[in-house]
Amino acid sequence: MEETISLRDLMETLKKRLRLIVLITVLAALISGLVSFFILTPIYQASTQLLVNQSKNDQQMYDFNQVQANLQLVNTYSVIIKSPAVLEKVIKELKLDMTTDTLNQKITVDSEQNSQVLNVSVQDPDPDKAVLIANKIAEVFKQEIVKIMNVDNVSILSKADLGKDMTPVKPKPLLNIAIAVVVGLMAGVGLAFLLEYLDNTIKNEQDIEKRLELPILGMVTTISEEDIKLTTQRSSHRKQVRGETFGS
Repeated sequence: MEETISLRDLMETLKKRLRLIVLITVLAALISGLVSFFILTPIYQASTQLLVNQSKNDQQMYDFNQVQANLQLVNTYSVIIKSPAVLEKVIKELKLDMTTDTLNQKITVDSEQNSQVLNVSVQDPDPDKAVLIANKIAEVFKQEIVKIMNVDNVSILSKADLGKDMTPVKPKPLLNIAIAVVVGLMAGVGLAFLLEYLDNTIKNEQDIEKRLELPILGMVTTISEEDIKLTTQRSSHRKQVRGETFGS
């Protein structure tokens, strides 16, 4: 006999383990909130923009081929910005107590598609240091690219600055709590079904029929004390009625 589970059985399981599911979900959200607000260190981000564009004099006209060449150089420049040749000089000039690998992990370089603009972002627990490093990277790269590529086609489009209301980019407590709620809910539902699957106790006649694969011919019901008293009173009443009938 194949065992089938109806939608009603699933709903009954969820209803039966509702407290467990809610408890796990609340605990997950609470732990995520505590970790996000009180344990994780806030990380700030500062960004600067570089323009890859060959400097021209007044006599030079717009050169489409030159623009395409600059676009192709953007990917190369993205690698050079995070190279030891640039980062070592940044560390030396700012007297940073970190290695080039550590500084490399703090830097993100990206560009929009078909754009000659490079965005250099630096993340650090100290917002002032993030701004300082981002601007220094732009300055050092602009100087070093002339030596490395023998071309002067980089200019600083905008410098990083410390805004009035500079907020951390991570962690994001609300997002973390929302994710924790979803994960906790899934874990709670999964645990509820697992406990129901591992629970092999017999609770009703249907469980006996499924376990033995035999039809039920009869069952013994549970009789409470009130039922016994009520049955006794009815029996006494019947005897009294019969006695009065025979006596008459």
